[in-house]
Amino acid sequence: MSQPKRLAILCAGGPAPGLNSVIGAATIRAIQHGYEVLGLKDGFKWIMRGDTSHIEHLTIEKVSRIHLRGGSFIGIARDNPTKKKEHLDTAINTLVKLGVDKLITIGGDDTAFSAMTLEKESNGKISVVHVPKTIDNDLDLPYGIPTFGFHTARHIGVEIVKNLMEDAKTTSRWYFVVSMGRKAGHLALGIGKASGATLTLIPEEFKEDVIPLNKLVDTLAGSIIKRKALGQDNGVVVLAEGLVERLSPDDLDGLAELERDEHDNLRFAELDLGDIVKNAVRKRLEKLNFKTTIVSKNIGYELRCADPIPFDMEYTRDLGFSAVEFIVKGGTAAMISIQGSHFVPMFFKDILDKETGKTKIRMVDVNSMSFAIAVQYMIRLTQSDFADSAVLSKYAEICGITPEQFLAQFEYITEHETEVNEVEESLKVNFPESKR
Repeated sequence: MSQPKRLAILCAGGPAPGLNSVIGAATIRAIQHGYEVLGLKDGFKWIMRGDTSHIEHLTIEKVSRIHLRGGSFIGIARDNPTKKKEHLDTAINTLVKLGVDKLITIGGDDTAFSAMTLEKESNGKISVVHVPKTIDNDLDLPYGIPTFGFHTARHIGVEIVKNLMEDAKTTSRWYFVVSMGRKAGHLALGIGKASGATLTLIPEEFKEDVIPLNKLVDTLAGSIIKRKALGQDNGVVVLAEGLVERLSPDDLDGLAELERDEHDNLRFAELDLGDIVKNAVRKRLEKLNFKTTIVSKNIGYELRCADPIPFDMEYTRDLGFSAVEFIVKGGTAAMISIQGSHFVPMFFKDILDKETGKTKIRMVDVNSMSFAIAVQYMIRLTQSDFADSAVLSKYAEICGITPEQFLAQFEYITEHETEVNEVEESLKVNFPESKR
């Protein structure tokens, strides 16, 4: 009797609206392909310890309506299997023991690194495809493509800020709202722009590597005074939490000691940026004999498990479906995204991490994927050119991937063909005369 085909799904990192949609769509499509689907509870937490008791056998009946709700049906955790070789080996052996040869991971860049390292170390035993997720919208996706959960998080964040704006106007006070986003200011800026907040400050707007706290204080105090001069004694400021990492250590000395998570990221929520900035601004205004009420508020945890809005609901169901289609047809070591209006795999490669000086597996340069798509049309009538290994190596080198990965990209894209003029227009590709 042949062994059952088994595909496993796990969620890692922090929650984001749409997780259940990916799980549900991937489960349904995998079952339709004849696979038994296992939900690995709490990310890598248990399998990296050899514990097989935290497994959810997923069925169509169980997942058919979970896409309507936030959270994760199979839980989520930040445990990192790559910190210790024995944990990584145990995770691989546990999956093999469970009969799993295909794994779908849902998470951010840290989860992608863990997943691709596992795929690499499994030596062909386990195929892996990654679905990018974060409300921070800070992953290397094609231009204009958001990470799932971002739009829902922004939507909920805007509703909160809208209410605070009305409260500020009614009570003649100021609110300093700190938005999640880690090092990136996309979510804070999205919330601030859409809601029409008085002011939004994000780390990307500051040219200096280290931002003096006084610079933030001067900007905010100046805004409050200018608003008063215009007859407005209220306002709402949105601050990106990533400002914390750019502040001078001297300014934070004695205020708090930030912890780090399993992937060595600063736990910004441990430091109340809003209170620090609020107190500093209040002191500055007191020196000028200027009185106003300032209230600080953090938003972020309220956003992560919200029910997804229709955009994220549809987007994530497509991602789950496409992840299964890719992996059951032999794909591996890639992340699923959209390019040229189609869902496509973006392969991973080893590059040097400038911050640590170490080589890590990261998402392939988006331009490489764009070029791979363009190449399909440049040589669509001359596929025999691939018989020349030098030609194949040349194209692969330009894309920054291996010849085997290039062939896999080429074959996948060929199956999901788009009209030539659509690709030319979307990618602005100038095809060589000899290949038109």
